Amino acid sequence: MAQNSARHTGPASIPLAEGWTLARITPPSRLFGANGLRTGPDGRIYVAQVAGSQISALDVDTGVLETVSAMGSEIVAPDDLAFDAAGDLYATEYYDGRVSVRSADGRTRVLRDDVPGANGITFHQGRLFIDECRIGGRLLELDPNGGAPRVLVENLPMPNALEFGPDGKLYYPVLGTNDIWRIDPDGGEPERVAGDLGVPDAVKFDAEGFIVSTQVATGEVLRIDPRSGDRTVLATIAPGLDNLTFVNGRLFVSGFTGHITEVLGGGKTREVLPGGLTWPLDLTVGPDGTLYISDGTYFYARTPEGGLQTLGMLFSPGWPGYIRGVTADGAGAFVVTTSNGQIARWRPAEGEHDILAGETEPFDQLYGVALAPDGAVVAAEQGTGRVVSVRDGQVTTLASGLDGPTGVAFTADGTCLVSESGAGRVVALRGSGVDTVADGLETPQGILVRGSRLLVVDAGAKTLLDIDLDGKVRTTIASGLPVGAPPGVDPKPLKGLPPFSGPQGLFAGIAAGQDGTLYVSGDAEGSVLSFRKEG
Repeated sequence: MAQNSARHTGPASIPLAEGWTLARITPPSRLFGANGLRTGPDGRIYVAQVAGSQISALDVDTGVLETVSAMGSEIVAPDDLAFDAAGDLYATEYYDGRVSVRSADGRTRVLRDDVPGANGITFHQGRLFIDECRIGGRLLELDPNGGAPRVLVENLPMPNALEFGPDGKLYYPVLGTNDIWRIDPDGGEPERVAGDLGVPDAVKFDAEGFIVSTQVATGEVLRIDPRSGDRTVLATIAPGLDNLTFVNGRLFVSGFTGHITEVLGGGKTREVLPGGLTWPLDLTVGPDGTLYISDGTYFYARTPEGGLQTLGMLFSPGWPGYIRGVTADGAGAFVVTTSNGQIARWRPAEGEHDILAGETEPFDQLYGVALAPDGAVVAAEQGTGRVVSVRDGQVTTLASGLDGPTGVAFTADGTCLVSESGAGRVVALRGSGVDTVADGLETPQGILVRGSRLLVVDAGAKTLLDIDLDGKVRTTIASGLPVGAPPGVDPKPLKGLPPFSGPQGLFAGIAAGQDGTLYVSGDAEGSVLSFRKEG
């Protein structure tokens, strides 16, 4: 199905309770990020989207997008793509360690399921090659008929998107050593082609036989002479570039935020698809009223003008890891939970973070985090069903045996509330156990307390609820929210792969401004929504 707007196909309008207004303070995203690119036999660009488990096809002239492989289908977390001579689409599935093949009639089969960190993929004269983007990764030739793979190189520190040059050699960038290498696929030793780059994560070749490479850390697009290693900057776009492809000699590059950009020459570029938020996940408001947005591999501040300022991303100095839960901790500091299982205090302006817990024994799928009135850090550990408290490096279990604890908040009297997403309820943690505060929910995630009111984002029911903690009167502020999985879709788990990420999952967070405005993560469409009560 072709679509011209956002990736989410929910209701056109969101019903609101009387007296409430809604605004999207960031626009919906059209993609779940943009990773591997490959020009298809039909002249469209095929875009792999790891976070959304989706592959889309883009017409670069009309901007029309078609979802080729949707979330919930057989292909999970596709990272890079290649076509064979018959037009069959091959996809590396980064988190599942697989390579799958989607034929022209839409049927999908798994070619291999034993290639952890499967990433770059390309065909050359009917032969299929991949690499594994992990510490100790391998460069492999795969048998399209399912035979045993042949190892060309091993023990590589995170090789990425690779391609054959006109000399018949296989060129591959290596993130961990910041250089580009090549090897004869029929034997010989690897040769270093260029080094001291901007962390290259993809290589392709232009019509004149020069390497064109995206640099994830610097945001540069480089043209490199494979004979001498000399380089020219074609364009500088933004950190987080991922891959590139050519369409009839025209150069297009992708970025983590979902942008597709055409490089025009002379340093000029054209935006084909705008970037946006990938999820987003948790939200917090700082002491000066600034809204902060956790978007996994990015962390943003919303500027007074309504734009987004990047405070940190995957390759920033001092980055604490893939951020899921966040709460402001004074001016310029944040306590975060990461998908790598750590709780950290992060100061992005200083490029520093301190691990508070989980350094040697990582937690199992951390989600929401909050500061207790006594200064302790309290976080939900979904994988074990625990809620933990951290103070001075000591970890205490406040509750265990919960079914999918996700959001954490405190009442005015210091009672800790937790959304139990698997049980469909919000509970209060007390010395003697847990008490149910609100039940009959589907999948409660982000929670927030304002006075005697409990605000709950129910991702399963796609509602924002206002619950009176005293009388338990419940009001639906909004329904039909763009949160959670699309209706009828059961997303397959994103297992993650260290050091980039542990297991990933959705988390629709909520925060409140000093004026009472409520902010909710519209993770299904990649937006942040604000709700305000008139009067």
